[in-house]
Amino acid sequence: MDDKKLMSEGLTIAPGVIETIVSLAVGQIDGVAQVGTPGLSENFLSAFNKKHSAQGILILADDDGQITLDIHVLLYYGFKLQDVAAEIRSVAADTLSGQVGIDVAKVDVYVDGIRFPE
Repeated sequence: MDDKKLMSEGLTIAPGVIETIVSLAVGQIDGVAQVGTPGLSENFLSAFNKKHSAQGILILADDDGQITLDIHVLLYYGFKLQDVAAEIRSVAADTLSGQVGIDVAKVDVYVDGIRFPE
């Protein structure tokens, strides 16, 4: 999301706040090793005219105040990817709705890698 701020019931919310809220909530899910991907190329993302956040969460807002989230994660080996991704979608949308009052239209989850136990 460009340097725009989101409005929720007369409250202006910076995108960084939303990124932090989502990142903390998603990071607590079993199977999530990391939110964001270290070394993700800015050149790759700029080819799509998107600004990638430092936390691996991209926020896109429409004119109706609904947002779409792109969440990049690393997952632990041994967890079913579809189940973890479904929980990420649910937790991200529910957290923003409950804590900030913003409707989330869509959550896209990108599994950028698998982390093996050490």
